[in-house]
Amino acid sequence: QMHLVESGGGSVQAGASLRLSCVASGGTFISSAMGWFRQAPGKEREFVAAINYSGGDTSYADSAKGRFTMSRDNAKKQVYLQMNSLKPEDTAVYYCAARPTNFGLLVAATEARYWGQGTQVTVSS
Repeated sequence: QMHLVESGGGSVQAGASLRLSCVASGGTFISSAMGWFRQAPGKEREFVAAINYSGGDTSYADSAKGRFTMSRDNAKKQVYLQMNSLKPEDTAVYYCAARPTNFGLLVAATEARYWGQGTQVTVSS
């Protein structure tokens, strides 16, 4: 069983930056693909970014490309999402998720086995 806890959310102005963190406990973090997803009010949960077990491969939603960067520190059992040039449409609850696998990425919410409780990001114009 893996427990995930996100932090780093907040309320910012458009154009600002935030860095989200997710720390894992239990489970096999170093053998897990990790992902960030978000859910805005009244919308489906959507993929934002993913990283493979080693950190050597990443993938981003079109909306995140060029602005967001996902990374991981296996020694600290943490993943991060650096978000720059934030826009009002980035407003959502951001969730960290894990898929225990050494193969591939976590890009679909249905493939996640573990979820964090989420952290709110609010971007005002």
